Amino acid sequence: MKKINLFLTAVLYILVSQTHAQTVYYNADQFPLIGKTSNETETRYERLPAYLKERCRPPVWNLGKNTSGLAIRFRTNSTAISAKWEVTGDNRMNHMTETGIKGVDLYAWEEGHWQPVKAGLPSGKVNERTIISNMTPQEREYMMFLPLYDGVASLSIGIDSTAYMKNPELPYPDTTHPLLVYGTSITQGGCASRPGMSYTNILARRLNREVINLGFSGNGQLDYEIAELMATRRDASLFILDFIPNVNAAQLTGKTRPFFDILRKANPDTPVLFVETVIFPHSFYDKSIYGTITEKNRLLREEYEKIKREGDKNVYYLASDGLIGSDGEATVDGIHLTDLGFLRFADKLYDAIYRINNK
Repeated sequence: MKKINLFLTAVLYILVSQTHAQTVYYNADQFPLIGKTSNETETRYERLPAYLKERCRPPVWNLGKNTSGLAIRFRTNSTAISAKWEVTGDNRMNHMTETGIKGVDLYAWEEGHWQPVKAGLPSGKVNERTIISNMTPQEREYMMFLPLYDGVASLSIGIDSTAYMKNPELPYPDTTHPLLVYGTSITQGGCASRPGMSYTNILARRLNREVINLGFSGNGQLDYEIAELMATRRDASLFILDFIPNVNAAQLTGKTRPFFDILRKANPDTPVLFVETVIFPHSFYDKSIYGTITEKNRLLREEYEKIKREGDKNVYYLASDGLIGSDGEATVDGIHLTDLGFLRFADKLYDAIYRINNK
């Protein structure tokens, strides 16, 4: 009898374990996606509308296929959450983690803020990963940030077979008046260790507002087609322009004002924030680099002050002072930011946004 009881206990344990281990996947296409300028894209998981394919420069179009700033919202009472995702490029770089490039990053809404849960670590082009398990079976609202430097061909989210998965109930982040951020590789998220740590995604969580990322690595060159796209968002609460590292002095003086005028013509009252480039730490030693970036910052300030003198009361400026601290420890390669750099940058932007909103 004792042996039979032990056998039945073992069988029951195996059956219970198998039940708990079962995962059901749901296509993420059925859940809200935030961070897009338009839903008129070639595929769901990309940043630029399809009409720009024949109009903008090919590098900009291709980078628009990267999913930086996009996030899926959902709620579930599952004790475990998994993800299956396929990226389009299986990209790799020597100065950025693969999790930041092509991983996913899960957050949960806890007591009035977005709490990091855990990132889904990629293994290649096709990925499947249990992100978190052994949670209490209570309903939570989640946000999953998508890769910063790769595209997403497909995405499914896995939960317990006995749990439910539904659309979010909380209206967070608020999508009614998004911030649009235009810029460079730093804006796109280079080189955050995981997607949630890019400065636009940090701001989205802190402000609890949709932040649309229009950072194009090496290609934030004041393309007027992007200004025209941004200008279509008449509901924008703020335009942030952070492009200096990708333009030379001639481009800066020749294209900043026309780019701004495109935004202003369609959005006469929307605040516009110009952001200087960070003072790259290695420029402490490389005096040529120091001269170049400080000169471009000076030229940007001249453009800003000219606009102010003409009477525009909704234009603002964020200087480079302390943007990433002064200890030189906030970059990977002297230029692109670590998580520490992104946190410091986001702090400065958050303060500037607060001042704009409370002027």
